Amino acid sequence: MEFWSIVLFEMGGRPVLLIDLLSAVLGLTTVFLAGRNSKYNFYVGYLYTALLFFMFWHKNLYANLILQPISLGINIMGQYRWSHPKQGQESSQKSGELKVSMLGWRWRVIIVLLIFVLAFVWGRLMSAFFPANPLPYLDCCVTVLILTAQTLSALKKWDCWVAWLFVNVTNLILYLKAGLVFMPLVSCMYLINGIWSLFSWYRLYRKNA
Repeated sequence: MEFWSIVLFEMGGRPVLLIDLLSAVLGLTTVFLAGRNSKYNFYVGYLYTALLFFMFWHKNLYANLILQPISLGINIMGQYRWSHPKQGQESSQKSGELKVSMLGWRWRVIIVLLIFVLAFVWGRLMSAFFPANPLPYLDCCVTVLILTAQTLSALKKWDCWVAWLFVNVTNLILYLKAGLVFMPLVSCMYLINGIWSLFSWYRLYRKNA
């Protein structure tokens, strides 16, 4: 039996594979560390990205696979930005580290508009090249939201957790509608961590304001 198809147990009549559990653990560890303002989240993120890359390659999910190099680039940028703050952006709590900041409302409006535009364009392309996908626009919107949240996290913007909350709630609804059991539990953990991190990073922002 191949590594990718090892079944650990069943939940709700559906098998939970070893690769599913590993990706869930690494993904949760990454956001857990990020929520606690730990720069080590990027190291776990590298392992998580590599795991997803090989998993999507094995399952021939090339639309998801091509996103992993983008995630890797965001991770590298984030690790550099967190540890090399520009003058005036250094945290008062941790010397040599980037402080938590917030987007202005103008940038928030621009980013929301960009998310919808990119999701629409990407959805049209997905509909053309992958017609078997029943929800191309929703899938693309969630994917663009994930990349947005990753980028904002790399820049240490408090707003990243707002984006993650939208991602987690949407994924939770989709998984429940699909009749899954394991992934909704994972999404709930992401959601709980996102809510905690939202307030945790706000406190860090206020300390540096």
